Amino acid sequence: FNRRIGRRVLHPMGYDAFGLPAENNAIKTGIPPREATERSITAYRHWFHRWGISIDWSRELSTSEPSYYRWTQWLFLRLYERDLAYRKEAAVKWCPNDQTVLANEQVIDGRCERCGHEVEARQLEQWFFRITDYADRLLDDLELIDWPEYVKAMQRNWIGRSEGAEVTFRCEELGIDYPVFTTRPDTLFGATFFVMAPEHPDVFRLAEGTEHEREVHDYVNHALTESSEIRGAADKPKTGVPLGRTVTNPVNGEQIPMFVADYVLMEYGTGAIMAVPAHDQRDYDFAKAFGLEIRQVVAPADGEGDEAPAGEGQAFGAHSENELLVNSGQFTSMNAVEGKEAIVSWLDREGKGHASVSYKLRDWLVSRQRYWGCPIPIVYCDGCGVVPVPDGDLPVELPDVDDYQPKGRSPLAAAEDWVRTSCPQCGGEARRETDTMDTFVDSSWYFLRYCDARNDHAPWDRSVLDMWMPVDQYIGGVEHAILHLMYARFFVKAFADMELLDVQEPFQALFTQGMILGPDGNKMSSSKGNVVEPASIVERLGADAARTYVLFMGPLDQDAAWSDAGVEGVHKFLARLWRPGNELSAVPGGIEQPAEPGGGALTLVRKSNWAIDKVTTDIAERFAFNTAIAAIMELVNEIYRHGDADVEARRFATATAASLV
Repeated sequence: FNRRIGRRVLHPMGYDAFGLPAENNAIKTGIPPREATERSITAYRHWFHRWGISIDWSRELSTSEPSYYRWTQWLFLRLYERDLAYRKEAAVKWCPNDQTVLANEQVIDGRCERCGHEVEARQLEQWFFRITDYADRLLDDLELIDWPEYVKAMQRNWIGRSEGAEVTFRCEELGIDYPVFTTRPDTLFGATFFVMAPEHPDVFRLAEGTEHEREVHDYVNHALTESSEIRGAADKPKTGVPLGRTVTNPVNGEQIPMFVADYVLMEYGTGAIMAVPAHDQRDYDFAKAFGLEIRQVVAPADGEGDEAPAGEGQAFGAHSENELLVNSGQFTSMNAVEGKEAIVSWLDREGKGHASVSYKLRDWLVSRQRYWGCPIPIVYCDGCGVVPVPDGDLPVELPDVDDYQPKGRSPLAAAEDWVRTSCPQCGGEARRETDTMDTFVDSSWYFLRYCDARNDHAPWDRSVLDMWMPVDQYIGGVEHAILHLMYARFFVKAFADMELLDVQEPFQALFTQGMILGPDGNKMSSSKGNVVEPASIVERLGADAARTYVLFMGPLDQDAAWSDAGVEGVHKFLARLWRPGNELSAVPGGIEQPAEPGGGALTLVRKSNWAIDKVTTDIAERFAFNTAIAAIMELVNEIYRHGDADVEARRFATATAASLV
């Protein structure tokens, strides 16, 4: 369509080819991921050609090709140079029987899907990208792009900006400070216990040597098998285990007990909370379950609020601007708003806290203990430490291995000849990083490579990007609304800061399309037997019928169930258009609009121009392909209705309908 209206269009093809499915298939069938992936790409390419999709094949790329991931590694090193790529410990799901890290989808009801063994938690040193450095820009720049408001809201909620205070609670016994973020520092005097998320890296350390050590391990292993949604549900019964330690409440010096509990999520704040049961319902429910003190420190002003005071079945949460602090030491009787500011100022003076902004957004964990992914271009030297691979040695190519099953380490660790290398700095013995990158890394910059897909000297030429970027129109499923689109936005901003490109946003406009469902109205799945094979449709009815029906099924932004009767109906429509075209092609003459039509000819000319306008408007403004095709059907009906009109008008109308299709 855009080509037809005179625009220069870049419409390339790429394959997000790394990832767990090919690796799992290799474990199951023995077919190497590289071979299986290349077979799949060959099949896709064949059918895209058969369907007649208007793709610029000169820009075809695959993320698993060394010519592509060479530059993925190069970009990793640029992030590493600017401290935007770093290592730290993080919790993973671990199968002790298979000796392997598991992806979320490989854990079924708390057990390994392969062997059935109960899954446990482990802390591993892993690589992260510091996306949180860009949180404010990722929020603010949503105003610059033409995206659906609900997608913007999803990104805003994922980033989750909150203003409050960071407060330090100290475990005197171990000499460790634990910062927590709170939006209600005015309730600090009501903090009567301290709770850590099961994923917090210090949980096992805190429990070590206490009578609760085994119970804590069992609890954490179970908690990590449940989703954040289930764990954070307000009506879920509150559970937890004491850690056998205390921390000091910084405002009153009280020693308060520490717990691990699944209702605290690592995704928010610091992964630890000060629990104020009088003023938070989940803390209140936990305190009731464990017999902990509930101390009210905020009360409504006289005559305000009709909620029961804390301690009588529910937390006091009906806050107002005029409520007062109670049981709050020197801050008692202050207005809560003034008290909040006064407490934060006191914490700052005492070196125990400060005003802060927190985000739900976490830094991007990019390590994967898997084989079929982009190798991380880092080596480890006993003398030099962590050393980046020089640009001139890229790509670090993925070696062939015989066993793709992790056994206590990444499958790449078994390729000992590959792992052993020399240090780029001192020339001594070194070891390659054996984790691979999250496949979202590959797919967060492919649109930049499309612009300059055959460049052997750089990931792209900046002047070429100036011509093409940003992407004018991104079309994708809403399932990409958060992770993929957020990561792509982060990459572009980071690369712009490195002066590698001149745009701040990757995708100027976004349209989220629906899904084609099986004939039974459910998502297509081979296990359900409801998959429609496009090949059979193309072979039986032709590519035109298949493509036209997909666009005619319904509004593009909604799901629609496949119908064999529907595609056959579209095939009949195309046949109706073909018949007058075939008949009129045998009649000498052009296809120009008649100069002075009358009668039926005038009706056909008017309908033809109406269809041109309707199709153009529906596609350009709304991606309403279904109503555009309906307009062409109306024009074809009109051609049959006026079969006795002048041949010039019928040729013009028929040529118009064929051209619009």
